[in-house]
Amino acid sequence: MEDLSLHILDIAENSIEAQATTIEIRLEENRRQDLLTLEIIDNGRGMDKKMVKQAADPFVTTKKTRRVGLGLPLLAEAARAANGRLDLESKPGKGTRVRATFQLSHIDLKPIGDIAQTLITLIVGYPAVDIVYVHKVNDSECRLDTKEIKSQLDGVPLQSPEVLKIIRTHIKEGLDQFKEAK
Repeated sequence: MEDLSLHILDIAENSIEAQATTIEIRLEENRRQDLLTLEIIDNGRGMDKKMVKQAADPFVTTKKTRRVGLGLPLLAEAARAANGRLDLESKPGKGTRVRATFQLSHIDLKPIGDIAQTLITLIVGYPAVDIVYVHKVNDSECRLDTKEIKSQLDGVPLQSPEVLKIIRTHIKEGLDQFKEAK
């Protein structure tokens, strides 16, 4: 995968396949500590301890359509390549938490990518799933919560072109503030 946003999309789709109704995506760039942390937390069906241990093995998958599962192994490798690591926590019936850390200044750190497009893809493809996106850079924060947005739409579908345009603009403006803060 070319960038972290594609890893986020892949893991979020795994969460949806695991019947998650809420997915929290957190990106934290701590420039003082030279650390990038990516967390994806869901309320899906979760995994038992045995499956958690096997989840980073590319030849273990719960999908019936193929024999390999590369999402977590590729994210784990991307984290290791940038002097980081992948941690996975899960409990049956409670959900799953994927946490990857990266050295922010590492030459092999993949770019974050088009987060706005990733979020729009999830919102359009899975409108019943609530997405919470929080991106922090030091003390600044950009936040999006589709549950909050839905409560203000008065029946207008979340995936309507007008709403998606506003969401995309909100995300891009939020991320632009980080560029200005450098």
